Amino acid sequence: MLQDALAQAGYPRHLLVACSGGPDSLALASVAAYFARRGHVEGRPVTVGAVVVDHQLQEGSAQLAADAANTLRELGLAPVEIRTVTVAGEGLGPEAAAREARHTALDAAARDQGADAILLGHTLDDQAEQVLLGLARGSGTRSLAGMRPARGKLLRPFLGLRRADTEEICAVEELDPWHDPSNADPAFARSRTRVEVLPRLEEKLGPGVAESLARTAAILQLDADYLEDVAESTFASLVERNGRELSLPEEALRALAPAIRFRVIAKAAADVGGQQPGYQRLLAAEALLRRQGSAGPVELPGGVSVYRLSLAQLETRPKADSAGGADQRAAVPRGGARCGKLVFRPQKPPAK
Repeated sequence: MLQDALAQAGYPRHLLVACSGGPDSLALASVAAYFARRGHVEGRPVTVGAVVVDHQLQEGSAQLAADAANTLRELGLAPVEIRTVTVAGEGLGPEAAAREARHTALDAAARDQGADAILLGHTLDDQAEQVLLGLARGSGTRSLAGMRPARGKLLRPFLGLRRADTEEICAVEELDPWHDPSNADPAFARSRTRVEVLPRLEEKLGPGVAESLARTAAILQLDADYLEDVAESTFASLVERNGRELSLPEEALRALAPAIRFRVIAKAAADVGGQQPGYQRLLAAEALLRRQGSAGPVELPGGVSVYRLSLAQLETRPKADSAGGADQRAAVPRGGARCGKLVFRPQKPPAK
């Protein structure tokens, strides 16, 4: 599986294994070490380093990170480094904050080592848990599509393996993985999904539930990619800019299929500095298209206000010039639709 992932990624010359010392990432490190000892993959040169991220969330985490690093060096990976991070994501839950800190550390380690790819040890079980969590939260296609086998420098070659397979690899290689107690802590939704929900589903619905959920993610990834491409090109063709704000013509928005319309609205919000809106906020913004006259604002996450401006207001509205002033009238196409626009306005001034 790792060999296939490297082939699809164009045979990176230097790999960075992200290893916590747990069975999944340690099994991945041992497989990667095989290619490190050979020095090539399919005749193409390769070197393999590793990074252990110490989140400092548990007592003795520094020693656990040091033990994992020593194991990686014994496997023959080089260089091996430890990155200590502080988990303090403002406005994020503990899992999201830890993930953000970890990925920042991984990006920095990859940059310093000159790594072309970062290997992550997520398994089929992790993918199934991700899909279940997305279902429970009422998420959309992108969330239900789960984790990608490849995204930028990130490669997940073990998404087709069960967690039991990685434990078996560790046993065969005589490796002693660390088992993170938080993985069984019912305080975390992912842990409850892993320990209680997924086993219960397998018990009641029969074996193969995890594989079916992972297969669903793979199918939805194709759908999500297609919808994303269409939404991106549609947004680019419709967007009109006026200083720091932007607008979308409402007649063109109304003509779009709902799946694309909602995505275009979300892209507009992100373009002016907002965050991904939830479904209810998107519904509220989209509902402005059915209002008469000027309406709004609808507030979206990240400090973005959405308004519907009527044609009459647009005809007298000042338009920012190239220097950021407001000495022109906003142009309204002659003979065009007698409709207004959705305007997306950031509430905060740009960072200096």
